[in-house]
Amino acid sequence: MGRDVESMIRDLVELAVEMVRSEKAAEIRQRAARNVEERLLDLLLPPLDRPAPGPPGAGDEAGAAEQHERTREKLRRQLVSGALEERLLELEVRQTSFPAMRIFSGAGMEEMDINLKEMMPGIFGGRGRKRKMTVAEAREHLLREEEDKLIDPDAVARQAISRVEQSGIIFIDEIDKVAGRESGRGPDVSREGVQRDLLPIVEGTTASTKHGIVRTNHILFIASGAFHVSKPSDLIPELQGRFPIRVELDSLTRDDFVRILKEPRNALTRQYVALMETEGIHLRFTDDALETVAEYAAEVNDRSENIGTRRLHTVKEKLLDEISFEGSEMEQKEITIDAAYVRRMLADVVKDQDLSRYIL
Repeated sequence: MGRDVESMIRDLVELAVEMVRSEKAAEIRQRAARNVEERLLDLLLPPLDRPAPGPPGAGDEAGAAEQHERTREKLRRQLVSGALEERLLELEVRQTSFPAMRIFSGAGMEEMDINLKEMMPGIFGGRGRKRKMTVAEAREHLLREEEDKLIDPDAVARQAISRVEQSGIIFIDEIDKVAGRESGRGPDVSREGVQRDLLPIVEGTTASTKHGIVRTNHILFIASGAFHVSKPSDLIPELQGRFPIRVELDSLTRDDFVRILKEPRNALTRQYVALMETEGIHLRFTDDALETVAEYAAEVNDRSENIGTRRLHTVKEKLLDEISFEGSEMEQKEITIDAAYVRRMLADVVKDQDLSRYIL
């Protein structure tokens, strides 16, 4: 939306770079943590200046060095145990904000930031300022710095591009929205334009990213669409030919709705339970309540427009309307939603077809 089609390749490369970088960071984490520990100790207890060789009094200097080392080891034990996490120290932080220019390319008005630091490192590099922060904050900051030192960005970029080219998958949702043959006027012209922009990417071409050139020949493209208004044959023939394997999906059933309400980690039921917890209300849904909600959602989908699982959200919102509105003032904080409660709240709305069309 509002970007050129190559932005999907750039987004995929960025994801791959973050993935590879996190793997590299895990590999060098112990080494980086050791370096951070030494740097924190240097901040907490600056190292002694090395004495000039020669004059008497070397024994005193040796004693001071030994005392300094014992103090350092004591601080190390406290640092490892977490006893110094809230202690304040002063850390020099490199400036992260640099002048940048935004260039709008003609094809899709794609925004590209050009960092002047990369273009002229001698002008903007090496400047920093001192900040006071806790040991815990300093550890996170120093860990990022150590990871930047130990991880080779060029190696990360090469590996990420290789993964994108050999194992990348791009899912194009709602491709039915751009289906339409050119009629010389109206929205069909722009729809076909989008299809023709997609064609070379799907067919196999090279896309420029800030990490390097990416060949899309072996990237797997999967497209989906409802096609309740248009049909696959409304796509331009060249694009149809690039999606040779076609699968028709069945509509969701009541049993599917029940599973959707129960099984996902971010299931709608769990979201509402967590939402009501903020008001001090402890919700519990029985199995027969979820089955009844699924039954009503499937029934409304059959009677009116079938909007799939989105119907569960509207049904749940209507079901918990009263509790959501009065939750903070309710005396009863333990509420169990069973099938009887669902029928009491939804039965009249579902039966009234005109009302359900607007409310559910």
